[in-house]
Amino acid sequence: MDHYGSLSDDYYLNVNLNTEMDLPQNRETVLHFFEQIQKRYPSMRNFYNRDRGEFVLEEDKDRGNYRWATVENRRVCSGFVNPSSVDDALEQHQMVLEVAPYALSVSPIDCESLNVMFGFDFTYRGNHNQLLVEALGLTPAFDRMADIPGATVICNEPSIQLALDSDCRTQCRLSFETRTTAYHIRTGEFPEEQLSVYLTARRYGSLDPGETYVSAMKHLSDVCETLIGDYVIDNILRPLQHTIAIK
Repeated sequence: MDHYGSLSDDYYLNVNLNTEMDLPQNRETVLHFFEQIQKRYPSMRNFYNRDRGEFVLEEDKDRGNYRWATVENRRVCSGFVNPSSVDDALEQHQMVLEVAPYALSVSPIDCESLNVMFGFDFTYRGNHNQLLVEALGLTPAFDRMADIPGATVICNEPSIQLALDSDCRTQCRLSFETRTTAYHIRTGEFPEEQLSVYLTARRYGSLDPGETYVSAMKHLSDVCETLIGDYVIDNILRPLQHTIAIK
């Protein structure tokens, strides 16, 4: 596993292609799409349909690292949990984005948005919201509120979203998901849950002339890796690791 695997308990790299028009949902088309993926990755053999009309093909999850892909009404997704390398995950996502236009009739003008997301999960038994305060601090305007006698932080999920070009077509978002509830705090019984850090790069609108879904994905992945290397590792991931380790 590459160095990202050492920064959290689990990490994953997902790609979502959101379309303006409904995707085909008939039996032959959906099965043909997944069959093309399975030819490349034979271990993706678990196929099922969720209640919301979401078709899923995935590997066995019990080994800790696994691939998955889904087709929804207006979204095609590809994900890899704990890949051996970023390149290994991108190879899968590239294959999915190469097959989707032909198997699912996804035109370059049918792109509502394309997302690349790097996720990092930290397993922690305790108040995730307070952990973020201790590891990352609060904005100065909130510092004194957190020091109110007897007060306990029960929701703390900071996020920041940036436009990376003048027309706001390419954006990035850094966000957190905590899984501590008021019930856990009230009872003092904290299950071992995962605190998640998400970095998403997204581009909106139809593809430009000469652009492909694969080239757009690679650009977004490069954006994510640059942001992770320049900002996220030292300012987010390592402080979280350190704070959890000394708890």
